[in-house]
Amino acid sequence: MAEPTGPKQQEPETEEGKKNPILENIQQLGQTNTLSGESNIFCLTIIGQVEGHIVLPPQNKTTKYEHLIPQLVAAEQNPKIEGVMIILNTVGGDVEAGLAIAEMVATLSKPTIALVLGGGHSIGVPIAVSANYSIIAETATMTIHPIRLNGLIIGVPQTFEYLDKMQERVVRFVTKHSNVTEEKFKELMFKTGELTRDIGTTVIGIDAVKYGLIDQVGGIGDAIRELNKRIEDKKASSGGGLVQ
Repeated sequence: MAEPTGPKQQEPETEEGKKNPILENIQQLGQTNTLSGESNIFCLTIIGQVEGHIVLPPQNKTTKYEHLIPQLVAAEQNPKIEGVMIILNTVGGDVEAGLAIAEMVATLSKPTIALVLGGGHSIGVPIAVSANYSIIAETATMTIHPIRLNGLIIGVPQTFEYLDKMQERVVRFVTKHSNVTEEKFKELMFKTGELTRDIGTTVIGIDAVKYGLIDQVGGIGDAIRELNKRIEDKKASSGGGLVQ
């Protein structure tokens, strides 16, 4: 006969068994615990491919938009966060997911700065210009090309109209939130002979500024200085109306 067992004793938690919340955030979301009040700036990183409604293969480096949206909501609601920095090194990805992120950034009430490092390609362009001020590294590039769809295409006129309308959404958003004209942006979008397997244009750092897509060439120091300046300007303007 088996001996009756008493209450199961809980094994003491070892140091190895403890989870480091900061390390877990870095592994899962690419984020440190910036919302704890240690910094007044929230850093949002968009790395690899923007993953939308379709799960990409595990070997792809992706940024899931359903992870970014609640982080932006939290940053908007947290009174300790006074500014948001978006760092991009992305090849693009899902068009509607990218536009959703861009709209979220554009409608934040707090100062925002976008910094393009490495690349801000395809749907990364609207995200880059959605901030109040945008900076691009000297060696970074941005690829501008027409909307593409992968998978089953139905050969009816409505398919072309759908693509055309989606493309117009991107063009309107970019021209509204940057200094590039619609004519120039479409000229870059439909240029032939530059990309080997596609139509479009790849612009490098200084050219992105010259065309009016990005505000200046610079790096992380420039981005933080500009963001701090805008935070101070907002404090001064909001405090200027108070009755002494």
